[in-house]
Amino acid sequence: MRKLSVTAVSVLQSIATGFEYGFDIIDQTGLPSGTVYPALSRLERDGFVRSSWEDEARAHRDGRPARRYYRITAPGTRALEAALTYYRTLIPLGRPQERP
Repeated sequence: MRKLSVTAVSVLQSIATGFEYGFDIIDQTGLPSGTVYPALSRLERDGFVRSSWEDEARAHRDGRPARRYYRITAPGTRALEAALTYYRTLIPLGRPQERP
């Protein structure tokens, strides 16, 4: 399986923890929209997330455009877990060793 980028992991983690639409994902990750939306497209293309549009009537009642909601898929959950495990191995535990 191809390793996910830090950006993809951030976006996928955000969705996995309940942030379902673009602006919430942007707020949660702190990433700009020009980074988040392309990442969402790639994650959907790769089968890690699925999206669906909110009912137009509901959005209209709330006085806003319809939202596109994202849900993590089973392959997305597995990819996220693998990526988190991989990236955790790159982070040293404790203080770095001093060099002589």
